[in-house]
Amino acid sequence: MGMPETMRAVRIAEHGGPEVLEVTEVAVPTPQAGEVLVQVSAVALNNTDLWTREGAYGRPGDPEALSGWRGPVDFPRVQGADVAGRVVAVGGDVDQCLVGRRVVVDPAIYDAEGPDANPVGLMGSERDGGYAEYVTASAERVHDVTTSPLADDQLATLPTAYGTALGMIERGRLREGETVLVSGASGGVGLALVQIARARGARVLAVSSESKIDAVREAGAHDVVDRARNVAEQIRAAAPDGIDVALDVVAGDLLSEGLPLLREGGRWVIAGALGGYTVTFDVRRLYLHNAQVIGSAMHTPKHFDLLMNLARQGEIQPVIAATFPLDQAAQAQDELARRAHVGKIVLHP
Repeated sequence: MGMPETMRAVRIAEHGGPEVLEVTEVAVPTPQAGEVLVQVSAVALNNTDLWTREGAYGRPGDPEALSGWRGPVDFPRVQGADVAGRVVAVGGDVDQCLVGRRVVVDPAIYDAEGPDANPVGLMGSERDGGYAEYVTASAERVHDVTTSPLADDQLATLPTAYGTALGMIERGRLREGETVLVSGASGGVGLALVQIARARGARVLAVSSESKIDAVREAGAHDVVDRARNVAEQIRAAAPDGIDVALDVVAGDLLSEGLPLLREGGRWVIAGALGGYTVTFDVRRLYLHNAQVIGSAMHTPKHFDLLMNLARQGEIQPVIAATFPLDQAAQAQDELARRAHVGKIVLHP
């Protein structure tokens, strides 16, 4: 059976609310040299989808500017960074053996070749993504997970959330036996942080809303504090000797209040700003205690390779909160924005 000429996709033609998500019929993309065509079986939602749609990332020197992940969005844009599916065609210079393989796509666009390259673009923001029946990707960025025991829905949750989590843990140099603080622990990245940090032998102290504490404990947290109460006070009680590493997707007041809770040589790793991006803190708490504040945007190719090995071995168990058909992408993003769920939301093209 030949390939169809058109496919369903969900695009944005401008920044705005969920109403700018448009279900449309577009041409099936053709894989160029070095690329593959992936038939999408599942695509997971992330906060990056919301913020790209809203233009909420700002730009250097202009934090209020409407912007995608790393700059202006070239509209119209198909959203969706997190893709699991099967390779159905390949472009020139790509091994035909990839056809039929079950794959996860690394959505990052890197600034260089090599295992330690930095992500400077993202599928669904700087190039078309997986809110569609098909998507093209560089053959170097598709990872064969045919043997993984994880379902396609679970595999689709990995690239951004678990990739971001693993990048934070690696950049924070988390070691066995250390005490780690995880903020936003019931979200996609937060649950990934809890699971991976626990697997690495760390003592995990998580911050979550009261209604989700049991779910966060089930994911592996040793202790959970209620974000609606005095968080710093609860952390001091749970970890009187301080914390070694903070893995933070909230920032805002948590960063201001939490820095003094770091042990000597502690590391505070930030990969989000759910609590606000303008922060004031006492810089003396950094230099007098040899502490570090580390920015972490997603992952490197080396980090993603580590993640895919975990997926092939089934050593992580992503939690699926809900699934939606592709034409309900707006409703799915509404659900994500409400933050009433635990785990990841997935679309089925």
